[in-house]
Amino acid sequence: MNIGKAYSAANISNGTDLAIGFTSSTVAVLLFGTNFVPVKKFDTGDGMFFQWILCASIWIVSLVVNLIQNCPRFWPLAMVGGFVWATGNVTVVPIVKTIGLALGLLIWASFNLLTGWASSSAVIFLFIKTEVQSSSASLESTPLLRESSINVSEDTTEDSWVNKLSPAKRRLIGCGLAVVAGILYGSSFVPVLYIKDHGRRNETVYTGASQFDLDYVFAHFSGIFLTSTIYFLIYCAVRKNKPCVYPQAILPGFVSGVLWAIANCCWFLANHYLSAVVSFPIITAGPGLVASMWGVLVFKEIKGLKNYVLLSVSFCIILAGSLSTAFSKV
Repeated sequence: MNIGKAYSAANISNGTDLAIGFTSSTVAVLLFGTNFVPVKKFDTGDGMFFQWILCASIWIVSLVVNLIQNCPRFWPLAMVGGFVWATGNVTVVPIVKTIGLALGLLIWASFNLLTGWASSSAVIFLFIKTEVQSSSASLESTPLLRESSINVSEDTTEDSWVNKLSPAKRRLIGCGLAVVAGILYGSSFVPVLYIKDHGRRNETVYTGASQFDLDYVFAHFSGIFLTSTIYFLIYCAVRKNKPCVYPQAILPGFVSGVLWAIANCCWFLANHYLSAVVSFPIITAGPGLVASMWGVLVFKEIKGLKNYVLLSVSFCIILAGSLSTAFSKV
């Protein structure tokens, strides 16, 4: 009888964990696929000021999470993951400007899964043509966050280095940066997983470290903010204290950062309740679909039957591979 009760309790507990894990994954997918939408129609210049605003917003969310978690032990090694992520994040604005939100996210999501067979679909994405409009192009460019005083004029967008590139160079640079971003993003959880793994072992520096992933959010996000601040200061020095600051990017950048931070907290939860082996392929593949819907239905970045077919086939391949990898481990 006791064995039966224990078995029943274990099943209930496992079912609850799965429910929390998959719910967290779903929220993460939706927010990761949407978090750059608020800033899509605003000029962010070279992206350095924008990325600093975004990372400041991310750190503020982590501070709230840290207080909710009663300030768990701070492991400096977890900041390394933040450094890796922030380095990849510097490339986001050039990626969105050169090849668009949908294609950029699809490529870096694919290279997040380099260790899985689904990553082979990344090659197909390189053949999808996108039409990326400048922020002042047409009525379609109406910002999602409406505020007349922060709409960008043509003068600020024509100086962008992206506008001076040929279509071929835009494509090459955008796809190349997306690959780099994907590899860096895919490595950002390694320090936390390392700490947790060694926390279960005796006689290591990390013995007794928390096994609840959310306890590492503050350290991880602090690494993100510190790294982005260092990059921004270096940028200011290179520009001889004349950085390109875009006030219109502040509010959208802050909103984007909040969405990303909540999504990443959900990813930490999914790692805990499902394990990284299960959550990783789901959360890296899913945002591509969401971003594609924004890119196709709202921003009109991808047009033409051929591109729609290529996009559908490539996404089906990566989705099938990701789900197969995930559910084989459940």
